[in-house]
This record gives sequence, C-alpha cells and structure tokens, in this order.
Amino acid sequence: MKHIIQISLGPSIDDNEFETDFLEQKFSVQRLGTDGDVEKASDLLLKWNKKADAIALGGIRSAQSMGQTSAFKNDVARLLELGSKLETPVTSGDMLRLVGHEWSLRHIQFKLGNNYFDNARVFFFSGRSSRTIAKVMAEYSQNLTFADALLENGIPKLIDGLKELRRYSGRLRDVLDWVPGKSLITDSEPVRSMTGHLVRQAVQDSHILVVPHHSFFKYLDRFTVEDLKAKTIITSTVYDDRIDYLKDKGVDVIIDTTPKLLKNVAGVSVLEAMLRVAFEIPRGEESDDELLEIISNMQMEPRIIYPSGKPKRVNRFAYVIHPPSQDYLKKLKPIEVLSDLAPGMMDTVEKVMAYAPPFVYSTVSGIRSETGVEAEGWLIALGVTPEQMQAHGPDFTTKRILEAAEIAKKKGAQIMGIGLLPKAMKDTSVEVAKHAVLPITTGNSYFASSALWAGAEAVRKLGMTRLKNGKLLRAKAMVIGATGAVGVICSHLLAKAFEEVHLVGRNIAKLLALQESILKEVPSIKLHVSTRADTKLSDMDMIVATSSGARQVLDIMQVKPGCVITDINLPSIFTKEGVAKRPDVLVIRGGDIRLPGENVEMRDIGLPPGVVYAGLAETITLALEGRFEVFTVGASPQWDKVREIYRLGLKHGMQLAAISGVDGIYSEEEIARVKALAMKERSRA
Repeated sequence: MKHIIQISLGPSIDDNEFETDFLEQKFSVQRLGTDGDVEKASDLLLKWNKKADAIALGGIRSAQSMGQTSAFKNDVARLLELGSKLETPVTSGDMLRLVGHEWSLRHIQFKLGNNYFDNARVFFFSGRSSRTIAKVMAEYSQNLTFADALLENGIPKLIDGLKELRRYSGRLRDVLDWVPGKSLITDSEPVRSMTGHLVRQAVQDSHILVVPHHSFFKYLDRFTVEDLKAKTIITSTVYDDRIDYLKDKGVDVIIDTTPKLLKNVAGVSVLEAMLRVAFEIPRGEESDDELLEIISNMQMEPRIIYPSGKPKRVNRFAYVIHPPSQDYLKKLKPIEVLSDLAPGMMDTVEKVMAYAPPFVYSTVSGIRSETGVEAEGWLIALGVTPEQMQAHGPDFTTKRILEAAEIAKKKGAQIMGIGLLPKAMKDTSVEVAKHAVLPITTGNSYFASSALWAGAEAVRKLGMTRLKNGKLLRAKAMVIGATGAVGVICSHLLAKAFEEVHLVGRNIAKLLALQESILKEVPSIKLHVSTRADTKLSDMDMIVATSSGARQVLDIMQVKPGCVITDINLPSIFTKEGVAKRPDVLVIRGGDIRLPGENVEMRDIGLPPGVVYAGLAETITLALEGRFEVFTVGASPQWDKVREIYRLGLKHGMQLAAISGVDGIYSEEEIARVKALAMKERSRA
C-alpha cells in the first residue's frame, strides 16, 4: 500500500485519514493540519521523510496570497525549500492546480454551449489567490471585480478589471504592507462596517463568486440567503459539508475546479502526489506534456454541482424600450405631475426627454422555460419618441442605443433587443449591430409571426368560419404587398392556416415566383395572384397589410362584416377614428406574448402581468435558447428567421396572450361585441 501524507497549513480540526484504490493500486491518505504553524509543518516534513511514499503540502499557495506578513512568506519559502531537499517527493500541487483552474473553466464554457460565462458579473474575494481563474475569465467577460484592496488593506474601493488588479498586486500592495498602524485602521468598527457594506453590495450584484478554498467559510459566513440566492460559486476541493452549507445559502451552482478522482474529495496537492507515485515520476523529471497526457487519458473533468439536485442555468438579456407617444412619458412620476399641472408643456418635455441618457427602467425575473432554462434581464429606457427620432435623424438614436448597450453589458446581459423603430429608420438596427458591444436583435421576426398568429386567432374567436380537419380555417385571406420581404413571410404563414389565400402585389414576375414557392410547400392550397386588391376585398375573412401602400387600396368601408384586418405597418395605416367607422370589423396591430414562468416580475409596460410585446419575447426566446447572436436586423425579417423564432418560442413555452389593436389590447368583451355587430350586419345582407 502506498502512503501519502498531507501536511496542511490549514486547521487541524479537518484532519482525516482514508484508504482508496487509485489506478489499480492501494493508497492510504492521511491529513495533518498545523493551524498555520510553519515550524510545526517543517517538523512534520522531517518526521515523514523516507516514511511516506510522497508528501503533499496543502494550503501553501492560498496562505501566500492572503495578505500575510513578509515574515510569514519567508517562513513558507523556507518550508518549500526544505521540501525540495528531502528524499521523499514533496509537492504543493502547483502543476495540477494551474492546469486545473484554467482547464476547468475552458471545459465548462465549451460543454455548456461556449457561452456560459459570457459577460457574467464575476466577484473575486481574492484575485491574487485566483489569478489563473481571473486570467481565463477575462477572456469571456470584462465584468470582473476584486476585493483584494478592500479586504487586505481597508481601502474603500473595489478593483475593477484585471489590469487594475495587476497594478494593485505590484508595488502598491508592497508599499501598503509597510504602513505603520494599518491593522488599527482596518480593524476599526467604521472601516469594518464600510467594508462589509461594499462587499455585500458587490456580492448581491454579481452572478458568479470566486471563493478561495483557504478560509472558505470565513469569506461566506457573513452572507445570508438573500445575498447568495441563485449564485454560482467557483472554488476548489468542495467537501460534502461545503455543498450542504452552500445549499442552505440558496446557491444554484457550484463549480469545483479540482477533479474528483476518488470516492473521497481530495485536494490538488494530494492528487498530484498520488499521480507521481502511481506513474513513478522521478523528482524534477515531470513535464507539462506528461501532465497533459495524464489529464487527457484520465478524463479529469471539473465538477459541476447543483445543490438542489436539479441542473440550473440562468441566461441574461436586455431590451431597449422607448415611449411610442407623449402619453407613455407620463408613466414617469415627475412627468405625470408636470402634465397635470401644465399640460401645455408636454411638447417641450418630449423634446427635452429625447436628450435624456438611457436608464434601467425595470428588472425582469421569474422567466422559466419548459426546458428548465431560466432568463433574467433589464428593460433599458430611452426618452425619445418616434416623432423625435425622425426629427433628429438616425445618428441621434443610434448613439443612444449604443449607450444603452454599454449599460446592458455592465449589467451582464448576453444579448440585447431593440424596440420597434419607425420605418424611416430601417437601417438603424443594422448600424447598431455593427458597433454594439452585445449581439442585437430587433424582434421583427417574432412581431411578424405573432401578428399573424393573433390575426388567425381573431378569426377563430369571431367564429364566422369553420375549421377543416380541426386546424385549417375554411376562410379566405389576402396579403397586400405580398412580394415585399414581410409580405413573402406573411404569405407563407397564411398558406399554412387558411384554405384560400390571395396574393396582391405590383410585380407580376415576383408574384408568380412567390406562387410557385408556396405551392411547392403547400400543394393543396387555393392560391390566387393579382395586382389589384379592390376587386376581392369584400370576399375576404382576413386581410394583411404589409406595406404603407395599402393605405391607398385598403378601404375599410369595403370589407365585409366580421373581417379581420392585420396591419403590420409602423406607424399604422389606420387611425382610431378610421377604425371606429367599422365597429363590426376587427383591426389587429399585433399579438402579445405570455412568458413562461409562474412568477414573472417586471414594471408596468402597458400590458397584463407576465405579458410582453413580441419584440421583447423574441429577445427572451433567444436568451432561453442560448443564441447570443445577431438575429433580426434591418426593417425586413427573413422567412427562415420568422419560422425559427416561432418554433423556438413554442419550445420554450411562449403563448399568445392578447390581441392588440390601434387602441391597445382587445378584451374578450370587445371581441364579442364586434362579433355580435358583424352577425347582425350579415343577417341584413
């Protein structure tokens, strides 16, 4: 039996001994803690020299980087020098630790979609003792915060970024070590109170916490479930008691950078000692290539532990909203008061608000896909209305959206959506996508899909048509502007839901090509093409207006009672007054989406709780899917993107929640009223 002795600078209360099989050999492992006593550790080294097959020095690197005195560091250096002179191989696990820390993060990033750590807010209790993790994490996120200066020297500031950590870890920290009376300052009640507040705030604002193995409980004991709930913890050598501890603290995910090769959890110094003995690696002859081969052959993967027993993943998004009119500006309390006192000032307020910097209007939480993935995010508000966007030009709005993207990135968002922009600014999203610090989507693909979804549902609710085979509507639909980019999409979608579809456009060749494409996809459909809409308007059960040119040919007074008109133009080609002329007709602006999750929370956006606009739903769907990429940009979505986002929405549990018109959401009572009037008018015919 091979005998491994671990001499640790950690607490002796954790001492233990176990036997195990490893690589077809039997090992006995005994831990001896010295409670930070370097002299005792030296005596133990001498005692076990020639008696053990290998000696593992534990807690060495952690102790060296935890702000200890120069005298202590010198003692540790002499301990390591003593170990290098013994006949029994002595290791501190440095090779395995360095490779393990880096490999664990890269492996998990790859295994979980190559985006798990992207743009996460990561807090390090000690950047100095987690340098390798910080270096790798900096490749995935710039949102790194370090508490070294605060916890070591009482400096009332957190370190942001790897560059600042390097600056502090250099000469500045060495100078601070020599400040006389420093402990009297850092241990004073005001400083400890301030330190506790800053660290608690940083922990609450972070998604991932990197906690050194050494002094693990000392770092975390001050925090409650409210502070650590839903966090991811990265640490090393996670014993069962630490898993139970973190479970009680509400932690969602634990990433253990030390692979578990044995039934018992063992630190990297022990594992490296066992590897040296098992592979009979002579002192001084180990190499990076040899270690790499061992790791590869043994599949030494890091552990991902879910304390609740269920896998947990939360992806993050942001969505830029803007007021569609002056009325929406009044939702802000100061403006609401001003509008009541001086309503004539609203034009001035609208112009001033256009220059307001972006701000976080609301957090969004509680979204849970049917696949188990969760999403959280932020609604970032601009103060500029569509009228002011067009008055100032595209560059004005582009600049503010890019500023919003910077805010979203600092919050930790992995993708950002843009609220619907006026058609005159159709190229703005393309420009934003080129320069934004996050992937961008406009939501137009889901907007087109949900508008037709809502239109078809409205036809069903009016109940004036029958279903064929329980699904296909025995009804006639028309697309005006069928050969445009949005019109092509609408034509394809309607062909899957209606028995008969009429395609109207100006370009005859494009109409014929579209007809051929749809018939290949849906051979059984009754499909007609025409350059005129007016000859068939009165026969249609549903009419879709996809271009502003429909304003000249779509006369609402000519359509039959109970007709559903879906207007996908922005701004709408219909006014409230125009719609009011035909109370027996339903004019649809779009479909609103109910998010999956029982406890969705966000501030009021003018919709029922848990219901969002289709553009926001697209952003959330992409977040749930882990598709952090530029998806929909430009004014015209693509058919394959519309089809894909609809499929992904269903996969994650998105549901059509409401049907919206030019004056907001239609209630069930309003739809019933339209139906009653339509039936009355039809009975007269």
